[in-house]
Amino acid sequence: QVQLVESGGGLVQAGDSMRVSCVASGFPFTALSMGWFRQAPGKKREFVATIAYSDANPIYANSVKGRFTASRDNAKSTVYLQMSSLEPEDTAAYYCAASKRYYAATDIYMDDTAYDFWGQGTQVTVSS
Repeated sequence: QVQLVESGGGLVQAGDSMRVSCVASGFPFTALSMGWFRQAPGKKREFVATIAYSDANPIYANSVKGRFTASRDNAKSTVYLQMSSLEPEDTAAYYCAASKRYYAATDIYMDDTAYDFWGQGTQVTVSS
């Protein structure tokens, strides 16, 4: 089993930056594809970013492209989501997810059904 623990959420003002982190354990981290998703109250969970395999280029949702940066530190078994120019619309619980499955087409990792394990989530609230 893979355990995922997110941290770094909180309350910020519009325009601020924040970084959330997710530490994975229980499985070789370099064998995991990692994703970030978010869910706002009353809305469906949506894709934010993914880094497939141990070193693929990140893929971003259009809504965060140019503002968010996903990265991973394989030595620390950690994936990060650096968020800049935050907007009230970014307010949500942010979840990291891990997949043991290999898909040659990395855009499949934009779908939450590609993931096997989920963290508990960390709340990000952006005030206007």
